[in-house]
Formats: sequence, structure tokens, C-alpha cells
Amino acid sequence: MNDGIKIFLDAVGIFFIIYLIGYSTFLFLSVVSGSLELYKNHRQEKLKSILPFDYTVPVTVIVPAYNEEITVTDTVKSLLDLEYRAYEIIVVDDGSEDGTSDSLINEFSMKKVNRPIRRRIACRMETAVYESRAQKVPLTLIKKQNEGKADALNMGINASNFPYFICIDADSILQYDSLRKVTEPILKDDSIVAVGGSVNISNDIKMENARVKKYKMPRSILASMQVLEYDRSFLAARILFDKFNGSLIISGAFGLFKKDLVIAAGGYDNKTVGEDMELVVKLHDYCTVNNIDYRIKYANDAVCWTQVPEKLDDLCRQRRRWHIGLFQSMTGHKAMLMNSKFGAVSFISYMYFLVYELLSPFIEVFGVLTILVAWATDLVNIRFMVLFFLIYAGFGVILSLTAFFSRAYTDELRISAPDALKAVFLCLFELTCLRFILAWVRATALFGSKSKKMKWGSIKRKKINIK
Repeated sequence: MNDGIKIFLDAVGIFFIIYLIGYSTFLFLSVVSGSLELYKNHRQEKLKSILPFDYTVPVTVIVPAYNEEITVTDTVKSLLDLEYRAYEIIVVDDGSEDGTSDSLINEFSMKKVNRPIRRRIACRMETAVYESRAQKVPLTLIKKQNEGKADALNMGINASNFPYFICIDADSILQYDSLRKVTEPILKDDSIVAVGGSVNISNDIKMENARVKKYKMPRSILASMQVLEYDRSFLAARILFDKFNGSLIISGAFGLFKKDLVIAAGGYDNKTVGEDMELVVKLHDYCTVNNIDYRIKYANDAVCWTQVPEKLDDLCRQRRRWHIGLFQSMTGHKAMLMNSKFGAVSFISYMYFLVYELLSPFIEVFGVLTILVAWATDLVNIRFMVLFFLIYAGFGVILSLTAFFSRAYTDELRISAPDALKAVFLCLFELTCLRFILAWVRATALFGSKSKKMKWGSIKRKKINIK
């Protein structure tokens, strides 16, 4: 009996060594590549004396909202402070049950108008349309029947007047130069159909005129650990995938898209909770099948600041939702797996998301259970396990801190000594405690997911600290 268990444990050990070597190698290459890219872009930005383009791409900024009374007016105020010449703002209130619309109407002196909306993408009906003529930027509010974030975004696309649109969350703030930087790639390359921006965490920071006035790590320990997680994620995979047109996700908090192509592909899918990833994967699929020359880019210097959960139950709900959305996108486009037609997207990007994102929580939970079996049968190699864990944790800490300090330097954020020490100490807890909690959450996310309505996610919001 014990011999069989020992063979099984040896096989599991070999599997995890290979698994972690693969993951660690990817992270190492990603972080090194990402850091070098950030430093290169930072140096180029310093050398710029004037904007290299005299043409501005007109864009529509779409803000889908549901019960966002606390944050939506500050989000719109920040959008009005952007340094950009040609853009409009459309807020889509998806049947909010609080004062989301009333707060906007009162704050910006909006008036009800009779404006027909052409439905090039299917979505629920609008109930009222409001406009403000008192702002320097055209501002529109559309109230509609509740159907979810994807449906709200489709309504915004239908109402937009410009060839490109940007989607941001109602609790997010764009930096003053983010529109310029996120549109720069499409001025250089006509084949670009989508551009993702970088998402930083806004909890407890102070902003003035769409600029960071004072940066500090969030007071919440949980939010601070997410700062480290976000920096590692955006610096790593997204910059590396960008080099071979392999990005499979653009955060719903900040992304730019070519409107006509999105419409041709069918718009956002309201049958998934991961509408942001679903759209990007759909664009890869649509363009490849229809032999359209295309590129999907990542603009790491185009920055959006967004709130993250400060309570564990809110975070768990968010990550459960994200994992369900990942599962829906991966299974909905399973024809991309090991399909030479899709090139590197199939053999690198899809495989990475399959093994190290979709399946990783199951693998990690299985690993913990295996350790318990080894412990119960007195077959655990304590020295090997401790050494293995220390190498894993140490390597992860180094990469996380590299990402954190690289991002702070290139974004010219002043990190205080207490915040630097906080980042160093929390790295270990994020990798060894929070990661395994979220692994369990993600591993159990799919149970009962088919019976759940594709509704809005919800976390407790805080007032955005802006002037």
C-alpha cells in the first residue's frame, strides 16, 4: 500500500517541479522583459519635447454603471480634466436602484432630450437620454433596462459618434495623458484594432486635475497585497504577450477598441460574466477566420486608477466571477487550442491561460491535498518540502518587488520608506497566504455557475479622493 502511495507521491513531486519550473521561467522572462520595456518607454517619454503627432483620433469614452452613486460623478469629473482634443463621454446607467443617474443629472445640469439610438448591436431599450451642454466635452447619460455590463457597453457603442471607443469602470480615473497614450499605437499602425491600458490601484491615493497628487500604499492590508499582484500581472504577462500579438485580455477598467470591427464581431457577449476577455478572444477569432490583418496592443504608459476590494468576501466574489468568465471564454473558443491557424495565440497564449490560469487553482489545491496525504502516511520529505517552498516564495518575492519598484520608478511615484517596507513584508503573505485562499475560491467557482444569472458584480465602494 505504502509503496503505491510512494510512487504516486514521487510522480506528483516530479509533475510539480516541472509545473513550477515552467511557471517560474515564464514569470522571470516576463518581468525582465516588462521592466526593460518600462525603462525604455520612460526614457523615450523623457526625450520627447512635443507630441509627435498632430492628428488626434476622436474617441468615445463609455462608462457602464450600476448602483455607482458614490463614485460615478467623480469619475466623470476626472474624465472632463483629460488633456485631449476630441472625445465624448457616454454614461450608461443599466437600471440602477440607487441615485446614480440623479447624481449625474444634478451635478452636470443635464437635460432630457429626444435622441434616437441606432441599434447596430442588440441591447435592451433605453428609458431616457440626457445631455449636458455646460461642459467642454459632450456628456451623455443613457438610462436603460437592466441586463448586465455587456449589454450596457453595447448600448454605449450604439450611441457613440466616433470610430474608436474606450470602456472604463465607473469607479475608475484616467490620468491626464491616458487618452493620448492609449491612442498613440493606432496612429503608428492602422492594423491595430484594440489597445489595453495599465491599471493601477487607487485606494487611498490623492488625485488633482487627473494627476497623482500623493501616492501611498492603501491602508487596507488586503488592498496593498492586490497592488503587488496587479503590478506583477500587468508587468509580466501583458507586456510579453504584446510582443507577438498574443494578448487575450484587456481589462474592462480601461481598453480602446475599433468600433466597426467590434460591431462586425457582434459586440460584447451578454451571456458571459467575463465580457472583457470574451471580446478580445472574439476579436482574435473573428480576424483570423476572416483573414483580417490585425494587432492587439498593450500601452503600459496609459494609466487608469481603479478601486479594489478591501474586504475578503468582496474579493472572493470578484475572483469567483473572474474565473467563471475565464472558463466561459476558454470553452467558448476551444477551437483555438492547438490550432495552427491561430499561430502563437494558440500555442502560447491559449496554453498559458489554460494551464496557469484556468487549471492552476485545481493544480494548487491538489498539491496541498497531496501534502496532507504524504503527512498522514508519514511519507513527507520535510527538508525537500521546506526547501522547495522557500525557493518558490523567494523567487516570487523577488519578481513581485521588481515589478512594484519598476512601475513606481517609471510612473514617477514617490514611495515612502514605510510603504517600501510594507511592500517587502506583504509580498510573502500575498504569495503564500492570499494566493492559496484565492486558489480555493477559484477552484470552487464553477460549481453552480450555470444556474447563475449574468448580472453585475458588486463590491463596497469608497468616495474617490480627487480635486
